Amino acid sequence: MDAMPALPVEALCRVALESLAREWPYRPDVFLQSEHDFLPPQVRHPLFHTSYDWHSCVHMHWSLLRLLRLHRARLAPAQAEAIAARFDASFTAGAVATEALLFDRPGYRSFERPYGWGWLLELQAELHRLAADASLPPGLQDRCRGWRDTLEPLSLRIAQAMVDFLPKLGHPVRTGTHSNSAFACVLALDHARTCAHPALQLAIGEAAHRWYGRDHRYPSEYEPGGEDFLSAGLVEALLMHRLLDGCDFADWWHRFSPSPQALAHWLLPVAVGDAADARIVHLHGLNLSRAWCWQALLPGLPGELHEPVARAIDAHRQASLSAALDGDYVATHWLASFALLAEGREHP
Repeated sequence: MDAMPALPVEALCRVALESLAREWPYRPDVFLQSEHDFLPPQVRHPLFHTSYDWHSCVHMHWSLLRLLRLHRARLAPAQAEAIAARFDASFTAGAVATEALLFDRPGYRSFERPYGWGWLLELQAELHRLAADASLPPGLQDRCRGWRDTLEPLSLRIAQAMVDFLPKLGHPVRTGTHSNSAFACVLALDHARTCAHPALQLAIGEAAHRWYGRDHRYPSEYEPGGEDFLSAGLVEALLMHRLLDGCDFADWWHRFSPSPQALAHWLLPVAVGDAADARIVHLHGLNLSRAWCWQALLPGLPGELHEPVARAIDAHRQASLSAALDGDYVATHWLASFALLAEGREHP
């Protein structure tokens, strides 16, 4: 396997900062009960009203934190300070309180469930890791602790909402887009373990075993859908890998694994027919999220899969990394996060 080029850290940071500074276009998720509910995005969402939509704004903030923690030495000094300034300005108690209150409004119990929930919890997990990072300059570490503490009321609310919701969901959502149950649970599980939330960890474990424990011969030949940015089968496998120890996962994978012919559909990158189409461009995210899943699964796979999977990881990254940096805003407002997932450095 050829070595992958170094992640374009400064370029990813530039794209994320530009996206988070851009208010328009914005795609709202709004439940209107009367004419009084017509509010500008920055009023309804004082914290997460940029980067095209609420969930993308959340995970592009995560992207900046990820870059700050894992690649601080490769960022330009001005970029590192721009990240800190962004959080100082945006993460205020008032903004977080307004975001949290939205979940009490009629019609908003399912707002951004589960994708935005998972990313918000992952954002808080990254803040916890940064706040505990002794290698940070003292002043920056103090600022990170402040951002973490400011976001805590919203993250606690969403964590509890997920604890309450998972037992009610009798069947997983297996789509390759925002409604996917496994992807949100992977992110939320990282939060539960990082932020010491045992009730959330238990709820995820019980739901995952109920949903996926008996799956067998997954039909990967039915993937992908034309607008997928996730492989439903691979994110399911990743969730089970995170929950099961080595031997138990090996047994689960033996039952779950597609036939060799079907599995080949997961090993080849997907062509993107129109990268300026807001839905079709999702397939670039699919390539990057497949690379992320395969990278995490690789140590637990049978030996005969190691070489083809390692080649597939590189091929998927090569196919879509550039889409996170260049092209239409329908791609660049979110793909930096998936490029960072595909780097495969560590959790989530």
